[in-house]
Amino acid sequence: MWAIIPIKNVNEAKHRLDSILNPTERRELFVAMFEDVLQTLMAVPELERVVVATVCPVASEIARRNGASILSTGEDKGQTAAVELAAKTLSADGIEGMLMLPGDVPLVTVEEIQTVLEVHGNAISVAPVMTIVAARDEQGSNCIALSPPTAASLRFGTNSYFPHLDNARKLGLTLNTPKLPGIGLDIDTPEDLQELCRQPVRSKVQKYLRTNNIMQRLKKHE
Repeated sequence: MWAIIPIKNVNEAKHRLDSILNPTERRELFVAMFEDVLQTLMAVPELERVVVATVCPVASEIARRNGASILSTGEDKGQTAAVELAAKTLSADGIEGMLMLPGDVPLVTVEEIQTVLEVHGNAISVAPVMTIVAARDEQGSNCIALSPPTAASLRFGTNSYFPHLDNARKLGLTLNTPKLPGIGLDIDTPEDLQELCRQPVRSKVQKYLRTNNIMQRLKKHE
């Protein structure tokens, strides 16, 4: 199983937070989250390789520094296009499974990824298989494992979870839907950021928020 992290240009990330964070803070927030996610995936021994799909030079440098591979997407067309390219590339190279994780789920743990891999692997004998972890509001698709990588077309957005479930069922895929709170918390809105601040500090991005007094600022908005 190879892991894919699709990353857009870090300077264009998280505009939905512009009411509470300035451009520099949004950029630094996203970089810290990406590093949290990347370092967690690199620590999962069951993953054969971790690949960052991006054209962003900052993201590419972070990937290299942490020992991940880089797949150039050619241009920044968003998460759906990046994951589609990765799936086709892995399939062409004979890779049997792909795990997609975005760069904005900083509380993901090694144990959660291992749970996804275990649940997914237990069903491989009846492949094709999809394992999907929803966002906490069950709107977004925060982690998807596919065997083979091109078993289903993926379309990401604010309401992708149930369409992905429906598509998997129509295609006759074996479907797993574990609930995992770390993966479930993706940071898109001020409410997501406030929830992150309520959690025990264990990630780089939480330390960034605390050190730069952003946690205190967010508490005033609650």
